Amino acid sequence: MGARLAVLAFWLLHWLPFRLQSMLGGVIGRAFYAISARRRNVVMVNLRLCFPAFSDAERVALAKAHFMSLGRSAVERGILLWAPESRIRRWMKLEGAEHLEALAGTPLIVMAPHFVGLDVGWTRLTCDYPMAGMYARQKNDYFDAVLFKGRTRFKVTYRLTRQDGIRSAVRALKQGMPFYYLPDMDYGERDTIFVPFFGNQTATITGLSRLSRVSGAKVVPCVTRMLEDGKGYVVKLYPPWDNFPGESVEADTRRMNAFIEDRIMEMPEQYYWVHRRFKTRPEGEERPY
Repeated sequence: MGARLAVLAFWLLHWLPFRLQSMLGGVIGRAFYAISARRRNVVMVNLRLCFPAFSDAERVALAKAHFMSLGRSAVERGILLWAPESRIRRWMKLEGAEHLEALAGTPLIVMAPHFVGLDVGWTRLTCDYPMAGMYARQKNDYFDAVLFKGRTRFKVTYRLTRQDGIRSAVRALKQGMPFYYLPDMDYGERDTIFVPFFGNQTATITGLSRLSRVSGAKVVPCVTRMLEDGKGYVVKLYPPWDNFPGESVEADTRRMNAFIEDRIMEMPEQYYWVHRRFKTRPEGEERPY
């Protein structure tokens, strides 16, 4: 019953004018910051590790801005699930499509870091292009079915779970379907190496390098920016990386993290700081959370 009521609430909210949704999302985000001590602690630990030169007041201000972005992304998600394509195109602009089109029909990985507009990037791209991508199954079957239907309602899509493994991803790539890949969360020790992320040795999955090596795929980074004052989103595709894969899996993974760091510095409040990015530690180190 709880999942059905939540879905009904999001469905009702998606009818509101976009700017009103944005305002409401900001209010919800501020409330979430105030009441969610556990998630607030995760964010503050992440910010302390990544921005040690910031003052306590600066990190608190950044955390509050982050929760407001989270609130907006949650409220505005109903548009992704139910709004007509015309409304999505109005509020979610695509830049750099030429980088995707120049590689049409060839193996291509769209590398999408975890910014709060991540799902906007997927939906906006599937308005124009067939895409493959991974998704996490939801514990509630009803909620899982609603999300799956909403995320696959435009161009032909090929959705994989993490359990499907690298072979399914390679198969999609070799069919010429761009693979929307999310490589920057801490999934534990499996298939990870420790490389720097804002100066911290961070467990990072090596899938971007390994997929590119196995399939011959080019890598086109994709970052979605949430605009201020309810003005929508911009989904930006970057030029394909030259000399990738490089000399080693470790070098490739470091390059990926360095790119993500640069994008974070452009909009630090929009990275997904509520994730326990540093929960897996090198042997002998304590977990910071």
